[in-house]
Amino acid sequence: MNRPTNKIVIVGAGECGARAAFALREKGYEGDITLIGAEPHLPYERPPLSKEGLAGQLEPKYVADAERYQAAAIQVLTDTPVEAIDRGAKTVRLADGRQLSYDRLLLTTGARPRSLPGLSGTSPLIRTLRTHGDAAVIRSKIAPGKLLAIIGGGFIGLELAATARKLGAEIVLLEGLPRILSRGVPEEIADVVADRHRLEGVDIRCNARIAAIKQREEKVEIKLADGGILLADLVVVGIGAVPNTALAEAAGLAIDNGIAVDGTLCTSDPDIFAAGDCCSYPLGHYDGRRVRLEAWRNAQDQGTLAAANLLGAGETIVSVPWFWSDQYDLTLQIAGLADGVVTTVRRDLGIDAFILFHLDASGRLISASGIGRGNAIARDIRLAEMLIAAGKRPHPQALGSIDSKLKALLAA
Repeated sequence: MNRPTNKIVIVGAGECGARAAFALREKGYEGDITLIGAEPHLPYERPPLSKEGLAGQLEPKYVADAERYQAAAIQVLTDTPVEAIDRGAKTVRLADGRQLSYDRLLLTTGARPRSLPGLSGTSPLIRTLRTHGDAAVIRSKIAPGKLLAIIGGGFIGLELAATARKLGAEIVLLEGLPRILSRGVPEEIADVVADRHRLEGVDIRCNARIAAIKQREEKVEIKLADGGILLADLVVVGIGAVPNTALAEAAGLAIDNGIAVDGTLCTSDPDIFAAGDCCSYPLGHYDGRRVRLEAWRNAQDQGTLAAANLLGAGETIVSVPWFWSDQYDLTLQIAGLADGVVTTVRRDLGIDAFILFHLDASGRLISASGIGRGNAIARDIRLAEMLIAAGKRPHPQALGSIDSKLKALLAA
């Protein structure tokens, strides 16, 4: 490095920020580390909020306990929003008026739920699910006989529907598009998921248009464009997320579907990096296409990479995008990005388990999508991820045959 780094500040105390803080220590950094979060909790994992965390005692699944932060000499400031970054003075101003100086700054500010267009005002019965506080309110309203209306047929909405059904609630899920999981999930797999939800009694309504929504006493009235009316005990809106870029934008950093970073996670300021849900970056496996990923493993991977590059390693992103979702006894996993698919090959793995391999015009494997019970697809999706990373062009017939070992295709 051209100049010493004795103070590193991380703004955003989630999975990514916490991973970066510990990775800095693992890489031998001995300077000051301050991890700042706006929530009152220590960093915790968000995926359980729509799954087992909601169904259980609803205690946060912490990334680490307070003793571990203390042992690593990581100062954690909770319930402390950051108001501004002064790039010239190299300071961050906290909401309580304090200013902290930095040599290098990492932004892991995450994302926030997208608001429902046309929804005016606020109601305690119309919620989004992003934080532990959100989950606590939603859990308090879910009970046998209660009607939960979920707006949005993406991962969050469907995972919440599965969990709420286990808790005995009645579910109506409203999706504005012709099918659920229209973003990045093949229709063949989405149909399996939809059938499983319907088997559990979830009322899925696609092509649903909401004309009006408002609270009426202890219910929420949803008027649909087709004239239908729903009276729900609780409404949860899950129509995607928006990156938290306000702090970076106010500081004059480049923005492009998130905080714009290069392949090393460096922003337009050489002393400021960004990682996780809040940033977009060029993906080498896909010809430098700029992407922004909202995924648990991406937060972990980029936290580790950001730590290395804050210390001057200059390493670039090499990981392949990977997503997963658990619903009832089904596990869905996706490796890679399916844009540009020309050929799709199905590989059946047994009862109710299959993988779809997606190849581009050159025959290169660019994505794999699978669904099955438990861990039925995990090993093959992992091998597919390795094939994608290696830029392999496996023969479609070999991909589709259970007799052809993916490990052998990787070695070829």
